[in-house]
Amino acid sequence: MKVLVNSTSMAAWHEIIHEAEANCAIVLTEETEAYLVFLLMRYLEKPEIVKQVMAEEFLEGLQLAAGQREQILRGVGDKCLLFSGLFPKMAERRLVKISYFVNLGQSAYATLARTRYDLYASLARQFVTLMDVLQSIRSDTRDFPDLLPLQAYDLWNETGSKRALKVLNQYTQAIPMMTKGYK
Repeated sequence: MKVLVNSTSMAAWHEIIHEAEANCAIVLTEETEAYLVFLLMRYLEKPEIVKQVMAEEFLEGLQLAAGQREQILRGVGDKCLLFSGLFPKMAERRLVKISYFVNLGQSAYATLARTRYDLYASLARQFVTLMDVLQSIRSDTRDFPDLLPLQAYDLWNETGSKRALKVLNQYTQAIPMMTKGYK
């Protein structure tokens, strides 16, 4: 386990994100990286997010005026990114696939991008990559992947997650066949 020596939580989160990017062989833009850092700082001390029903929140957000809609839909996208990236086991507990959170989060960000927000369009496009970076943060060891074989296959097959394919390759040397295709 790595000991963080930075003096601020922001610097510590930047260091964690940089290490995760390196583990995934991904380089995020400065804007996207900063968004991830602030997302982590904003939500990780809010355990109540696990009790929220995101689809319901998404649908309610669509009915609101522009300012409120942005706040609600951004929250849905952010929470879906956290669930799919840091807490993928939540999908199993809620009896849905991880791709449920991916699709809902992408939809929330994409809906916001229709108005005027380049950042949201970028978050929607890079959602799977950002999820991969966050999943890389939480994996403690390479010997025991955090995704089970079928979870890794489903996630790769449904979203194109490069990290899920890498985890799948830890279980087997077989070449998986994509049956659904991803966006």
